[in-house]
Amino acid sequence: MKISARNQFSGTVGAVKAGAVNSEVELVLPGGERIVAMVTNESAKALNLKTGASAVALVKASSVLVMTDSSGLRLSARNCLPGTVKSLNLGPVNAEVTIALAGGTEVYATITHGAVADLGLQQGGAATAVFKAPSVILGVPA
Repeated sequence: MKISARNQFSGTVGAVKAGAVNSEVELVLPGGERIVAMVTNESAKALNLKTGASAVALVKASSVLVMTDSSGLRLSARNCLPGTVKSLNLGPVNAEVTIALAGGTEVYATITHGAVADLGLQQGGAATAVFKAPSVILGVPA
């Protein structure tokens, strides 16, 4: 399958917590990082999401925020993945930021040029990729 989501994370389901309508699904990446997704209980059942199952998390780069200093903030976003800015690709409208996580996974974010300047982003600098659990789409091998 070809898909436009820039971020495609393969991993193993670490936990599934069913609620009244939605399930919280934790995906463990090969480097040990964890991504939390929120899917309907029907989707969790249809995809047979169980601990140990293989799955892929898809996140559009436009859904990823970049943070350089939390200043003690606590966020409602379940996914805060710290890493290092691997590259900055400054396009005519936006910039693509590639954040390398400690385990080797890369996260892509598209942000404005103003945000790049305001955050002082530079290659090799620390940055955290932030995205909410409902922004994650899960898929499984067919």
